[in-house]
Amino acid sequence: QVSPGLRTPRLPVWLCSISGRHSVLFGTDRRLLSDWKSERIFHLYFYSGQPEQTQTTQLTIDTHSHHWEEAQREGPCSPAKRCPALEMAIRTKWAGATISWNRTDPFF
Repeated sequence: QVSPGLRTPRLPVWLCSISGRHSVLFGTDRRLLSDWKSERIFHLYFYSGQPEQTQTTQLTIDTHSHHWEEAQREGPCSPAKRCPALEMAIRTKWAGATISWNRTDPFF
């Protein structure tokens, strides 16, 4: 029997397998589970447990881009720009989202 806490998590948590490595992507805002309006700009945290990652990485996700910003930046994964696998995984849930690594060098 599955615990009610596992069937209905209190915080958003995703177990990921990215490039053959297991990791956790999670948020601390419980509104992400029930209020779609919370999905405008929010933070997710990523931890892989790999030696190259010494601390949890905080990512800022922006799911709404504006038409005047579109001309200033390339598409999220345009051919001219390599896109980290973690960003591609996040975009399976939030297509077109911009992802800020907050002064952390992108990995994965």
